[in-house]
Amino acid sequence: MQKFSWLLKMAWRDSRKNRSRLFLFMSSIVLGIGALVAINSFGDNLTTQINSEARELLGADLEIESRSPIPDSLKQFLSELKVTQSEELSFASMVYFPKDGGTRLINVRAVEGNYPFYGEIVTTPATAANRFSAEQSALVDQSLMLQFNAQQGDSVKVGNTTFLIEGEINKTPGQSAITTTVAPPVFVPLSELEATGLLQTGSRINYKLYVKFPEGVDSKTFFEENIEPRLEKEEVRYDDVEERKQELGDAYSDLTGFLNLTAFIALLLGCMGVASSVQVYVKEKVQSVAILRCIGASSSQGVWIYLIQIAFMGLIGSVIGAGLGTLIQFFLPQLFQDFLPFEIELAISVSAILQGVLIGVITAILFALFPLLQIRKISPLKVLRASFESAEKDRSKYFVYFFVILFIFSFSFSQLRDWMDAGVFTVGLIIATLILFGVGRLIIWAVRKYFPSGSSFVVRQGLANLYRPNNQTLILVITIGLGTALITTLFLSQDLLLDKVKLSSSANQPNMVLFDIQSHQVDELTEMTKADSLPVIQQVPIVTMRLSSLNDVGVEQIKRDTATDIRDWVLNREYRVTYRDSLIDSETLVAGEYDGVVENENDSIFISLEKGVAEDMKVDIGDPITFNVQGAPIKTYVGSLREIDWQRVQTNFLVLFPEGVLEEAPKFHVLLTHYDNVNQSAAFQQKVVRKFPNISIIDLDLILETLDEVLGKISFIIQFMAFFSIITGIIVLIGSVSISKFQRIQEAVLLRTIGASKKQIIRINMMEYFFLGSIASLTGIFIAILSAWALAYFSFETAFVPNFTGALISYFAITGLTVLIGLLNSRSVVNKPPLEILRKEL
Repeated sequence: MQKFSWLLKMAWRDSRKNRSRLFLFMSSIVLGIGALVAINSFGDNLTTQINSEARELLGADLEIESRSPIPDSLKQFLSELKVTQSEELSFASMVYFPKDGGTRLINVRAVEGNYPFYGEIVTTPATAANRFSAEQSALVDQSLMLQFNAQQGDSVKVGNTTFLIEGEINKTPGQSAITTTVAPPVFVPLSELEATGLLQTGSRINYKLYVKFPEGVDSKTFFEENIEPRLEKEEVRYDDVEERKQELGDAYSDLTGFLNLTAFIALLLGCMGVASSVQVYVKEKVQSVAILRCIGASSSQGVWIYLIQIAFMGLIGSVIGAGLGTLIQFFLPQLFQDFLPFEIELAISVSAILQGVLIGVITAILFALFPLLQIRKISPLKVLRASFESAEKDRSKYFVYFFVILFIFSFSFSQLRDWMDAGVFTVGLIIATLILFGVGRLIIWAVRKYFPSGSSFVVRQGLANLYRPNNQTLILVITIGLGTALITTLFLSQDLLLDKVKLSSSANQPNMVLFDIQSHQVDELTEMTKADSLPVIQQVPIVTMRLSSLNDVGVEQIKRDTATDIRDWVLNREYRVTYRDSLIDSETLVAGEYDGVVENENDSIFISLEKGVAEDMKVDIGDPITFNVQGAPIKTYVGSLREIDWQRVQTNFLVLFPEGVLEEAPKFHVLLTHYDNVNQSAAFQQKVVRKFPNISIIDLDLILETLDEVLGKISFIIQFMAFFSIITGIIVLIGSVSISKFQRIQEAVLLRTIGASKKQIIRINMMEYFFLGSIASLTGIFIAILSAWALAYFSFETAFVPNFTGALISYFAITGLTVLIGLLNSRSVVNKPPLEILRKEL
């Protein structure tokens, strides 16, 4: 204990002349800790609110969902349990505003009963949600009201029925603003749905039953004992309050985990800055440590003295960062407001603050160990002979490397909760760091080896500064380069996602899809399309069916077989199937042959399956499959397997029948066309909706614009976090300039003494930071291009065409910022005459 007390005293005494520099070291980790605490605090508050408001987000105690009508027997069973029920039918359709002739794809939600049982549909006026069902009117989403300049009391046409607008929807249980951007909701009474004429063959209707449990019962016990066993036997999906908590918690946990990794990178960059600054600091302490060794101090005591200083400064920096993060979290709801289905109430999270402080101290110590371990090799002979160097090899640094990598992996695993993803993140970070380290070393070597002696004095001095003693070239290349790589990767990835769906810009690609077309409407709609000078690119019949048996084994028998590995979705889904005599250009035959026509009704029917669905069905060429085509069994055989390019805007199908089989089956149709301008699209949509109100239209250009908007919001959130890395890099740059200030002053004095002007010194510094910024940003952009290519190839499965405009913007912005910060922090070096500097500093 006495020894530790002595170490504390020595650490305190030694720090008296260097506290400002130590604080500067630790400022590098403040932003990283701040970002971590902000995200973790926000995540803790999010989890707390989800747990407390899960019932309001669900709107009921139980939600039952199915693609087919909820069985009356199930409704009767629930009635006998004395629960309250509310039914909803929802589907995509078109809405028409007679006031200005506007049309839009919407999500029709036809509701009866008292839904929501918990929470509320927030409307303007406030009473509209309670009145619309009784008044046989409609509630229209706020975005639609703004888009078409509609007011309360105006009319809106859904199918064949015109509804009075009772009010506008501001918020519905469980829905965020972002989820309604493609198809905004319109609520209508369920009793009026039949009159709209929208319930026709092929309509993709989602059936929901909301259930409220009796008062006074334990919800979890009541559900598990009375209801869940029955639901397991029905082909329905269901969510109770506990499941909704888990779903929402997992979704937002994944988001906060990803953002935490972005913040963690900022922290690691800051710690690299700490390591670099401590290395210079330690070199200045060589004589002090040697003197301590002469009077009996051990090498480990020398390490402990400076480790205590770093740990204490790390604690202070972490506490400041935790306080900053606590403040930052109060601004985060503005970033996330479009993605949250509720207004979040924020409070200070003690656990997030403690975790942030602990991580800050650990990382500061781990990274400071790299240079601090050099103290162990300082010999007492250094007092007498400054040139003395110990021949002893220090292998302990490899243990430090191991613990740093282990810490990075452990933290990433705690956020991603997947060993593989954590490993990829850790390895990727190591590779990026090694690339930047290698580039920095290569530049230093190349400048020395191939020094441009014929260049101007300013250029030569700027380049020479890259490899002078105590240079910060490596650390600045790594920190600024990683920050650049992170932000540029985000820009390139966003472009990749947009390019993946931006197929409608080609004149020969469809950008409008019309579906739910009934057979008697096909000819007239085709003529209408051609009359408006729009091409009919595809017109496809679609028949719905379900699986009856595989390899002559019934679906129900397969479900009862606990040993089967056939996927449930294969057995339970409704298949949407077409028929044609040949393959289209988005399909590639990989096995068998496709015979596109059945000549005689007694001939065997050979169908074509998508390769993936065949694997999930566990069938191969020649195996029998029986389908239930709306009550009629049809036995088929697997004749061929196809690979499908799902990125193509085509009507692609998992199951393809030959012609001569399904022509007489009940069906609906899809038509694909292409328009050249928005006015042409709007005029055509108005004609179609007025003539055929049951037909729905997807405008792919509008979808693309919506996707661009959504990706922009997501990208902004991630970039907001990524900028912490850039700012941390700037702080490291400021620290590096300050730590080498004494040496820069010496250089400036010598240059001014031999006649260099103030302007020349400024230009020398500018050239140095220009080279540093250029090397770091260009290497970061190179890493970003590699990362974006890997995403394109392995994740998006699309061709990669780099956006060089975004890369150039990153280069000029980062390089310019590096030069500006470097010059601002170097001005004290050149603003004073040499004699004054010599008197004060030397």
